[in-house]
Amino acid sequence: MSTSEVVAATVSDSALDTETAYTGVWTPEAGAVVTFSGIVRNHDGGKDVRSLGYSAHPTATAVISDVAARIAAKYDGVRIWAAHRTGPLEIGDAALVAAVASAHRGTAFAACSELVDTVKAEVPIWKEQVFADGTVEWVGVSNAPA
Repeated sequence: MSTSEVVAATVSDSALDTETAYTGVWTPEAGAVVTFSGIVRNHDGGKDVRSLGYSAHPTATAVISDVAARIAAKYDGVRIWAAHRTGPLEIGDAALVAAVASAHRGTAFAACSELVDTVKAEVPIWKEQVFADGTVEWVGVSNAPA
């Protein structure tokens, strides 16, 4: 029987921060808390990014919840917090924040890494990047539900 817990798994247009994620998962039993922040940067593929925004399919919250639950079931004794941002973001804003607490650092690192990779691969969220040269690129459209 797993003693893991998903504290939060959501898609939101509100600002995200690692302190909220850390506070959400930490307990006195945790010997490790691993956090991750995917931050909007000012370049991609050798081009300057002027602006970007994220759009989500209506199922995105259910999918991120399912991903978090699967990771929690795989790693015993973890507490998980994950959120992905939608809407317009500025350079330096957090687009994806995750935190995993565990009694041991190896478990926390492994679970957090797998959580982030799986969220990026499976949650139907798309990024529209507008470059300084005026071109636009959509990223993640292969995640579209059938």
